[in-house]
Amino acid sequence: MSWIRESTLSCLQTCAIKVIKSGQIPRHVAFIMDGNRRYANKKQYNSFIQGHTEGFNKLAETLQWCLDLGVREVTVYAFSIENFKRSKEEVQELMTLAENKFKKLLDEREKLMKHGVRICVVGNMSLIPENLRKLMDEAMLITKDNSKALLNVAFAYTSRDEIVETIKSLAQKVDTSQLLPEEIDEKLFAQNMYTCESADPDLIIRTSGEVRFSDFLLWQFSYSIDTSTRLIIRL
Repeated sequence: MSWIRESTLSCLQTCAIKVIKSGQIPRHVAFIMDGNRRYANKKQYNSFIQGHTEGFNKLAETLQWCLDLGVREVTVYAFSIENFKRSKEEVQELMTLAENKFKKLLDEREKLMKHGVRICVVGNMSLIPENLRKLMDEAMLITKDNSKALLNVAFAYTSRDEIVETIKSLAQKVDTSQLLPEEIDEKLFAQNMYTCESADPDLIIRTSGEVRFSDFLLWQFSYSIDTSTRLIIRL
């Protein structure tokens, strides 16, 4: 399944999009992808990874909807640092899945260029396996000049880690006399975060009915609208 699916809208879907676009469209929508393992259990799959794979397929469809609606920025919570606490086997399967999906993205780079989509991976890159990190770096490099839409993939990410790493970065700048303590304010703090190139989300959507933010973009969510669906990711 491609990251960016070519739009094949029905007449009804086309009309619905036109109606929606007559109103205010959020600039930035953030998705907390949840329910893949529950979906796999419900379907009695032999492996959780099949649920994660189908979750990615639904994500690809959702990304196309966002493009059709004119949403300029999307952030997806793909992998939390907390997920490293899962079984070694599941973590390895998820890393392999991520590698395969980024390879697919690079194979279909013309679609990203056609739609002007820039890829940005936000998270603690030092925690990501080298092979996967290289693929992510390449995806960011080849799309760095695209400006029509921005897709942020939050991987090896938690808000607590982002805030701690930002504090470390600012402390180092103070220690090396690049910055004075009194110069630090909210604006400067935000400019040194993983998400410094992003606008704050206008809308946060979490699938599966859970209402927790799960340590995702907590600094950035101050004025966002939150909605939680009761549907797991593939329903």
